[in-house]
Amino acid sequence: MASPPITELTERARDIFRMVVEDYIASGQPVGSKTLAQRGDVNLSPASIRSVLSELEQLGLLAAPHTSAGRMPTDSGLRLFVDGMMQVAEPTPHERATIEAQLSEPGPIERALETTSTILSEISGAAGMVMVPQREPRLAQMSIVPLDQTRALVVLVGQDGNVENRLLEIPQGTSSASLQQASNYVSARLTGRTLAEAAQAIAREIASGESKLDEASRDLVERGLVTWSEDAAARKVLIVRGQANLLDETALGDIERVRSLLDDLENKQSIAELLDSAREAESTRIFIGAENRLFALSGSSVIAAPYRDREGKVVGVLGVIGPTRLNYARVVPMVDFTAHSLGKRLG
Repeated sequence: MASPPITELTERARDIFRMVVEDYIASGQPVGSKTLAQRGDVNLSPASIRSVLSELEQLGLLAAPHTSAGRMPTDSGLRLFVDGMMQVAEPTPHERATIEAQLSEPGPIERALETTSTILSEISGAAGMVMVPQREPRLAQMSIVPLDQTRALVVLVGQDGNVENRLLEIPQGTSSASLQQASNYVSARLTGRTLAEAAQAIAREIASGESKLDEASRDLVERGLVTWSEDAAARKVLIVRGQANLLDETALGDIERVRSLLDDLENKQSIAELLDSAREAESTRIFIGAENRLFALSGSSVIAAPYRDREGKVVGVLGVIGPTRLNYARVVPMVDFTAHSLGKRLG
């Protein structure tokens, strides 16, 4: 059910709706008319407040988990609040300095990515996630080293000095001469190229019959192409920290939802695909509950933002995942700032 524009709500309805959402985000519990009346923010009796709550429920913005309970925002209600009513709380100078200091510590980029995921978890009280940049280094050299009669080690050296080793299954009885020919052939064609570019060029040359390789060497190269060109999505591309934060007191009352959310996190590829859809966003994207089929059961929300290198190229996406009662006003700008800070670190 599509939510009505915020302008169609009366001022009284907007005030009460905002209070319900804010109280729910703070407590995780349905909010009743007596609680709202005791706040003193609106000069209405509990009966009048109940009438407004009923109207908001009919509009699909609020729902009651059971008859005697108070109300809580629906996914549509949260979307209306986030898009039309939320006042973001920008990070304080101290928070900004702390994040930048943590990310500027020396060490490998992998450590910075793990630190980022931990930061996101701490600031959100949920789980932090960082997609590892899909780096495709330009290659400088390759060699094939026999390990035994059926296995060889492929050593790939990048122009940046990084070395990557991969295991290659070889036919029993393969001669050292065939291994050397295959190694020389591939090395001559990969210099200055990414692995994907080299694999495509070599595959075209072999298919056209221009390779001048003997049968054994050609078979080795073709086997290698399958190994070297394996889908990068099959590798671990998502760093997740803070899953324990999802098991708070309110979550324990809805253990099935939490179990479903943890299952979503175990299936990192699906989460990574969702995050990847935020690559083209200018800043943060917010996915609320059943708006995304992935969270139809767990009722979770994701706040995600792309991070860029110093040239402005998007190299990955980071974010947080948790229950729909995330503190959006605080977390959204924090995620955005963390994305900018990580981008500086990558430069």
